[in-house]
Amino acid sequence: MKSQQVAQHVSHSLPSHPSRRRRRARTAELLRAAELARELDPGRRRQALNEVIVLNMDVARTLVAPYSGRGIPAEDLEQVAYAALVRAARDFDPDQAVDFLAYAVPTVRGEVKKYFRDYGWVVRPPRRLQELQAQACRARSRLQQQFLREPTLPEIADEVGVEADAIEEALGADGCFAPTSLDRPVAAGSATPLADLLGAPLSELDAAEARLMLWPVVGRLPQRDRKMLRLRFWDGWTQQEIGEELGVTQMQVSRLLSRILADLHRALSGEPVEANSA
Repeated sequence: MKSQQVAQHVSHSLPSHPSRRRRRARTAELLRAAELARELDPGRRRQALNEVIVLNMDVARTLVAPYSGRGIPAEDLEQVAYAALVRAARDFDPDQAVDFLAYAVPTVRGEVKKYFRDYGWVVRPPRRLQELQAQACRARSRLQQQFLREPTLPEIADEVGVEADAIEEALGADGCFAPTSLDRPVAAGSATPLADLLGAPLSELDAAEARLMLWPVVGRLPQRDRKMLRLRFWDGWTQQEIGEELGVTQMQVSRLLSRILADLHRALSGEPVEANSA
């Protein structure tokens, strides 16, 4: 029987929801019995391990909670958690560790996190941003319970130990789990879908013409401006990565890029462009 099916198979016949202390004691007792029966009575060992799994299924579900509602069905994440719990129960050695959950929780959490990282992103940002986004979401949840209100970006940043600009970018990546539908109206009560606001892709001829027009204008930009354009639109760097490269914050990068693009637009329109420092 597959690992994913074991917990489902035994969950209907054994009691659940014991107190923590009772569960811990019963789990330890069952694991000792399973170890003693390893060679002599495989059937008894299997029955003991099945009860360990059911006793601790609530713990596995708790570890799934931070990832629920973020693009992957909860049932899929729970199956991953249960399968990891089954492996932890089978691999646990009572002679090497005292508390089963001290061994099982990191194992289950790691498997859930890996599955979520591999399958939860429709648009995949850099690994650094993925990890920071998970930290920010957990911190926001903790602070919501503590303050009984929505925490501010600086409060979340202080909890995580990073700059507020980084938290803003990380939380902005939340849409990568389930991007907004192009059929969604642009505003409440509007009949115009988002798709109608998207321009058609440039043809090769149009793209070549655009490059010819932009080349002399871009060439007159300061060196740092040209570097920022290359990193953002050619190399595909995030604003946070550009900021780390240039020694500025993500928010400053956002403002600088907006100013550079505005300068290019004015230059292409024949309007005067104010000098900016490199």
